[in-house]
Amino acid sequence: MNDITEPASLPNESALKAAGSEHLFIHASSYRALADDSSKRILVEGHGAVVKDIEGKEYIDGLAGLWLVNAGHGRTEIADAYARQAGTLAYASSTQATTIPAIELATRLAELAPGDQGTAFFCSGGSEAVESAIKIARQYHYFNGEPKRSKIIGRRGSYHGATYGAMSVSGTRPMSEPYHSPFMHGVHHASPPYCYRCDFRQTYPACDLLCADQIEQIVNYENPKTIAAVIAEPISASGGIAVPPDDYWPRLREICDRHGILLITDEVINGFGRTGRMFASEHWDLVGDIMTIAKGLCSGYAPIGAVMCRPHVVEAFEGDNKLSHLLTYGGHAAACAAALVNLEILEREGLIANSEHMGARLKEGLEGLSDHPTVGDVRGLGLLTGLELVKDKETKEKFAEDGEELKTLGEGLAQRGLLTRVGGVLPLSPPLCITADQVDNVVSIIDDSLTEMETAHGLA
Repeated sequence: MNDITEPASLPNESALKAAGSEHLFIHASSYRALADDSSKRILVEGHGAVVKDIEGKEYIDGLAGLWLVNAGHGRTEIADAYARQAGTLAYASSTQATTIPAIELATRLAELAPGDQGTAFFCSGGSEAVESAIKIARQYHYFNGEPKRSKIIGRRGSYHGATYGAMSVSGTRPMSEPYHSPFMHGVHHASPPYCYRCDFRQTYPACDLLCADQIEQIVNYENPKTIAAVIAEPISASGGIAVPPDDYWPRLREICDRHGILLITDEVINGFGRTGRMFASEHWDLVGDIMTIAKGLCSGYAPIGAVMCRPHVVEAFEGDNKLSHLLTYGGHAAACAAALVNLEILEREGLIANSEHMGARLKEGLEGLSDHPTVGDVRGLGLLTGLELVKDKETKEKFAEDGEELKTLGEGLAQRGLLTRVGGVLPLSPPLCITADQVDNVVSIIDDSLTEMETAHGLA
């Protein structure tokens, strides 16, 4: 993995760790995690699919940072575009003016988005995109003479963000309920299309998509005239990277249309080539009324997200019907300029096709690990892949998230040069520029690390 050049000099490592432990509150971590948690690292450099820490150790970035460095690390072309725009005009008021890069990016997104999703509302990231989508959906119904349509239906296991509304519609309440409830009023959750662990103990196709029909049951029970929107990721990353059956999305689209409900497709993780298409919706010819995007939009080079709306949605806001919502950094000029170059790279270098091909290679390699006693299932599309780990293949017994087995596995992966999260499902979503040799190396690292974990804990 010798892709990274040695930097000229680095600050004192021990001093940095001490300062970081004292003054930096790392997200989703305990105070002083940098000192107390060996899995926390100070990264200093990256190139392509590889990153280097302050100690000089290199890793394949198996999660593309946080599911977002689609174009790869070290893209000076994107950084230069940001710097040029920042040196000219970095920011303009999001309510009183706009900029050329914002207009150009909105136009480009209208060309790329599924169907007629032709109007962009910019924000700073995925959580803000979801918050914005919820507000747009509710206000859309208000302006259309249905003010009671305020309820939102999500799916258990899905994750849509960490701000209050996004957290409320997420299906991860066991994680946040002890600290942050009560949640937003009027939110309901249905079963996900998670065939490996079907809530109904059925098998597809005999189930006849009960998970989709359950959403309609909730709609009818709550009264269709009170439902504003259904929100769902085409493929839920936090929900186990479960790829739904092919007829799931057409069924859900039909249910929403029948009841006048807006369908919000959350492509924050799925979008911009992650699944081998520009947007995961394209696998099912799906067009959401509203689509949320972020992450791969700029590959992490600037904080930016957006909500894409179809004409019938934005037309409700014409004339005196103004959108009652704003965000200070929405349409940030320098971020838009960087995003434009990022999109150009994705297309010019064929990274979306590479995602499809390398994703198929990765999935095939992971399926070759099925003889491991702890590998229960392998699934995914493109470079959004998951390896479900179980204590027992027959019972599908899960590992404890904080258990010693997964701790051993995580340490083994990192020692061998692979960074990713380790849980009941081992997620893999590397940069879309990953090479065949790097994919094969990822599979080899996982193979060896599983063997080490199984041997150490009597699971072999």
